[in-house]
Amino acid sequence: MAAKSKLSRTRNIGIAAHIDAGKTTVTERILFYTGKSYKMGEVHDGEAVMDWMPQEQERGITITSAVTTCQWENHAIHLIDTPGHVDFTIEVERSLRVLDGAVVVFCAVDGVEPQSETVWRQADRYGVPKVAFINKMDRIGADFQGTIGQMKERFNSLPLPVQMPLGAEESFRGVVDLIRMQALKWDDATKGLEYQYEDIPEEAMPQAQEQREKMISLLADVDDGIAEKYLEGVEISGAEINEALRKATISLKIVPVLCGSALKNKGVQPLLDAVVFYLPSPEDIPPVRGINPLTKQEEIRISSDKEPLAALAFKIMQDEGRKLTYLRIYSGRINAGDELFNASRGKKEKISRILKMHANKRERLEQAGAGDIIAVMGLKEITTGDTICSEEHPILLELIDFYEPVISLAIEAKTPADQEKLVVALGKLMEEDPTLRVKDDDETAQTVLSGMGELHLEIITDRLLREFNTRINVGKPRVVHRETIQKQVECEGVFERELADKRHFGSVRLLLEPGKRGSGAEIIRKLDDQAPLFTEEMLLAMEEGIKEGLQSGVLAGYPVIDIRIAIAGGVIREGETTPLGCRIAAATAFRDGCQLAEPVLLDPIMRVDIITPPEFMGEVIGDINARRGEIQEISPKGTISEIRAKVPLKAMFGYSTDLRSATQGRAMFTMQFLAYDKIG
Repeated sequence: MAAKSKLSRTRNIGIAAHIDAGKTTVTERILFYTGKSYKMGEVHDGEAVMDWMPQEQERGITITSAVTTCQWENHAIHLIDTPGHVDFTIEVERSLRVLDGAVVVFCAVDGVEPQSETVWRQADRYGVPKVAFINKMDRIGADFQGTIGQMKERFNSLPLPVQMPLGAEESFRGVVDLIRMQALKWDDATKGLEYQYEDIPEEAMPQAQEQREKMISLLADVDDGIAEKYLEGVEISGAEINEALRKATISLKIVPVLCGSALKNKGVQPLLDAVVFYLPSPEDIPPVRGINPLTKQEEIRISSDKEPLAALAFKIMQDEGRKLTYLRIYSGRINAGDELFNASRGKKEKISRILKMHANKRERLEQAGAGDIIAVMGLKEITTGDTICSEEHPILLELIDFYEPVISLAIEAKTPADQEKLVVALGKLMEEDPTLRVKDDDETAQTVLSGMGELHLEIITDRLLREFNTRINVGKPRVVHRETIQKQVECEGVFERELADKRHFGSVRLLLEPGKRGSGAEIIRKLDDQAPLFTEEMLLAMEEGIKEGLQSGVLAGYPVIDIRIAIAGGVIREGETTPLGCRIAAATAFRDGCQLAEPVLLDPIMRVDIITPPEFMGEVIGDINARRGEIQEISPKGTISEIRAKVPLKAMFGYSTDLRSATQGRAMFTMQFLAYDKIG
């Protein structure tokens, strides 16, 4: 019962938001009010505890997700602070994969921004319950109801305000708790450490009553118990409302919405209460599912120390040259010194230490159990997404999806000594970051780095110098293309050769046709009655050959997408046709077919969102048009306007500087990958 009790008092949550919504400030206040930090770290001073990397402190942004644990109301909150910049969205993705709940922070001025949408949808994909916090209520232009309106409009969730702001902009002085029907005010002298409940001011009472009525009405729509009492006109207690809110949040029917100003130390303690009240413990979420690699059958693991071990490696970091692996334990226990089975690699490795992390600081543990998020040392052959489990009860948990890079950069070491260090450093950086790809260009003798954006690659090259003392020359960024075809063709490939005293023959006929944009590559079998009877082994070998061809197109060696390939026929020679012959013949047919099918390069197209004062609209739109961009939407947002456009990535290099100079530094933009498409 003790273990169950501990689990029910555990919350594994992430804090996510668009860049500059105040996410790290919220996190720093949480650490301060829970007593985890004794000093309030400020992002703008470069002193945020969770932003510990030098690049994070210099730039005032979060680059890597940081883990910590704090206590609130006798509950252990394992908290992951995630980056807000789209270039580091993989950090959010893999964090959400292992979390049970999320706090999504919105800026009350800017409302729902692109990365907020991305994070929200990532959370929806993994079925992660959410609590929303509308931050920066003290800023000019803060609009609580406007932000909720945008949430309703853009998300497939029901936002349910459980608070309303008391005042706004400069007059923001606290919140009204719509469940207790009391005002909540913070003491500035104690940096918001002390706060008290008061009667709701008379002038705010009518609006508070109206908002509470709306809250209960919305809750009645998703909870039968509340609906019954609401229709009968019976008074509903705060405990009943909280219980109904918890059930509806965990079942993804609603998202409780709170508000405040983290920078002004208002609103964070009720947010912590909401995390404890409404977000699930590991016991509340469905058992984790996976495939037994031996039986190929689906199995489940209930969140309990008594179940066989199942843990997922969701992050790898280098710590003074040693590999630090972050694990989410779903079931079972791990002891320091245990030999663990990596089901993804089929190997056993011994862990030397178990660590509880607080940003880059750590505390040694002797053991950890179900529901814990920990780091371990000693696993050398593990990588992100691997499953750690009991060898007697193996299980493979669902893999983490990674994004494909869209931009590349050529680098070269300055000296032979730097070249040696470069190889080692890039190997370690790739272990940390699954979205970083490295390729050697034989023609130029350069190393080509590919990543998610200019900032991503800038941070990587900076780390090579600072952390690995590797001096490099850096070229200009280039986009990473894809290739496709523009017309349907039929083609044939033949392979005939003697290898190792055995004759190998293969003859394959393929039909290639263009696919829809975004459809990827599809391989089908379309063999009619006239086709020879290829064995399953031969057909699988043909598919393998086609997949090899898809990796490298005929124009510039980029992967081929948006194409449909049908295996339509071929020739079988008795005793000579082999799977090897079929594989090479299929690869040859595919390559020859692509040459005939009018191959074309596809460019990465970005979705660009620009926030600008109205007086600069003309310059901004003119500039986007000059970059061969397409304006999709222009919408006023209070005193500013938002322009949404799609623009080829290669036209966006240096845009940050150009936008600043065109708008006197008053406009800002964000962009994220939209699709691959042909330009012109």
